[in-house]
Amino acid sequence: MNTHVLEVLGLKRSAGVHPPSNKLGAQVAIERAPLPETVTLPLQQHIGAPAKVLVKTGDEVKVGQVIAEAGGFVSSPIHATISGTVKQLPTVASSVTGKAVPGVVIESDGQDQWIDLSPANPDDLTPAEIISRIKEAGIVGMGGATFPSHVKLSPPPEKPIKTVIVNGAECEPYITADDRLMIEHPERVLSGLAIVMKTLSVKRAFVAIEDNKPQAIAKMREQVSQSSFPGEVSVRVVPRRYPMGAEKTLIKTILGAEVPEGGLPMDVGALVHNVATLAAIHDAVVLGKPLVERVVSVTGLVKTPKNFLVRFGTPASALIELCGGSEPSADELIFGGPMMGIAQPSFDTSIIKGTNCILVKKSDIREEHDCVRCGRCVEACPMGLMPLQFVNLVKYEDYDHLPGYHINNCVECGSCAYGCPANIPLVSYIKLGKLELRKLGVK
Repeated sequence: MNTHVLEVLGLKRSAGVHPPSNKLGAQVAIERAPLPETVTLPLQQHIGAPAKVLVKTGDEVKVGQVIAEAGGFVSSPIHATISGTVKQLPTVASSVTGKAVPGVVIESDGQDQWIDLSPANPDDLTPAEIISRIKEAGIVGMGGATFPSHVKLSPPPEKPIKTVIVNGAECEPYITADDRLMIEHPERVLSGLAIVMKTLSVKRAFVAIEDNKPQAIAKMREQVSQSSFPGEVSVRVVPRRYPMGAEKTLIKTILGAEVPEGGLPMDVGALVHNVATLAAIHDAVVLGKPLVERVVSVTGLVKTPKNFLVRFGTPASALIELCGGSEPSADELIFGGPMMGIAQPSFDTSIIKGTNCILVKKSDIREEHDCVRCGRCVEACPMGLMPLQFVNLVKYEDYDHLPGYHINNCVECGSCAYGCPANIPLVSYIKLGKLELRKLGVK
């Protein structure tokens, strides 16, 4: 239906947009950030139910200790990221939704004492044991979606996974965390891939990397040739365009298949995992290491953009200082990239599992004008939708007609807003429309 709409308008299905890459940290090696003196850990760092706190004020904890258990099947545990003392159990603002969520504040003892880890050989583990280790390690999708990985690895029997796609696209401007991970630690990424393939009995996998990452392409190809997999694995170079890293876009590009509206990749026999998620799966299964840290790009209006390996709960301000501080004109902090990132209320906001980038920038507030019906948003939409109609219907509170224009198939990539000459914040209207539909009980 969506493709037909475009044909009627005389438009072709667009591949998205091409914003400037601004990969300022692409040649900067990953640097381990110093341990923070204090960490603040929200208990909802994932899609699904919040984790349930297990500690109390005054408790002594070690790195990797479970401080909050999963609150349901679609949930994930939270672990201590430094050793020390639980100082507070405050309510904190989620850096994703802005809503109040429970949190845990830990003050470091300076010792970095870890729990005892339990390494294992993946060949000696059953699929169920592998999934259990991944769940216990608190691994979620680290490309930003934060969907619990153990759930992704548990598809229903009637929807077997036939192809795994490794998402190394990193199409958002500025972000270089995944690029550096593939360059510096390709063996961890591909070990995680082999583990996933074994778990799901998959015989085919593709490593998708945008063509503006030549070092990562070379490193991953070299590592693929030296590694052993339970099936065929190949590196696929994809064109640089946004939003190439979106699951549905990658599946369409690599497999030529379209995920049905309201469906999931498993509906077409595919599973997509971000490279950082696969590296974390390797750490959990092979090393027995819980998810307590990740690579984060710190970039934009900082004196020296860098890529850090940093513990969760570290305030963004500490990492910005390690980059030499921000430029005088900087007045906005975004977690993520400029297209889909989320503005934060404070430079002291703590990073969490889904934080792949800290973007420091100058705010750019533009006056919104009336739609000029140019059709650029329709042409740019990678899902073949009509964003201008969403805006009209939301403005007039005509929510009943939103489902007819397939609003829930929107991936909120921001391609429509990027080229809008009227400066209309289309994604904001779309999010409001989806929210109103949920209130009405429309899925």
